[in-house]
Amino acid sequence: MDSAVRNGNRRGRRSRQEILDVAARVMAARGYAATSISVLAGETGLPKSAFYHHFESKAGLLSAVMARGAHEFFDAMREAHRNPPEGGTPRERLAWYLHRTSETFADHQDFLRLLLALVMTNEAAEAPEVLQTIIDVRNEGRDYMRHMIHSSFSVAGEDVASAIADELAHFAMAAFDGTFVSLQSADGKSGGELMRLLGDAMAAIGEARVAAVRAAAKSRRRTARKS
Repeated sequence: MDSAVRNGNRRGRRSRQEILDVAARVMAARGYAATSISVLAGETGLPKSAFYHHFESKAGLLSAVMARGAHEFFDAMREAHRNPPEGGTPRERLAWYLHRTSETFADHQDFLRLLLALVMTNEAAEAPEVLQTIIDVRNEGRDYMRHMIHSSFSVAGEDVASAIADELAHFAMAAFDGTFVSLQSADGKSGGELMRLLGDAMAAIGEARVAAVRAAAKSRRRTARKS
């Protein structure tokens, strides 16, 4: 009996993972609205009852797909960015982060494609839990941008690095979105090349901000000495 239960549990876990794998791929290609449970059943060879056994609804399945995709994507980002180089200029450090980010993008295209499709359409409106997952993913992504930018500019000092990271986080997210769309359109630029240009742009903005902060601090010191 125990062996039968264990085997049943293993089969259940396999079928759940298979459903999530296929749903992520098909929804990314077709969109959420065009992906019915019947389509997924045909793709997996599993009965519809298996889907409703693991997920209460199609919206529940989408929520699980997004939650798993986000977990795997950010785990991959953290792994790719382990042990950043010591020293170097902000531009060099930012280039290191973005080069590894482009590799992570390439390995998680289904998740990112589905995420952007849901952001740009109203398909997830019927599922509040999916909308919350999307918001959480975008917030986590923006926080991760802050981390990369702050780490890259840490040589300028904690306060300056924090200010630059806060100022550039939204711009970086918008640029990353555009970069991924460009990659999907196959317009002739590689992910590595686009990330290099993005790194140059972000570094130039950050360096200008550092110079402005230092100039303002110098002016305040001169004023204080005169008074």
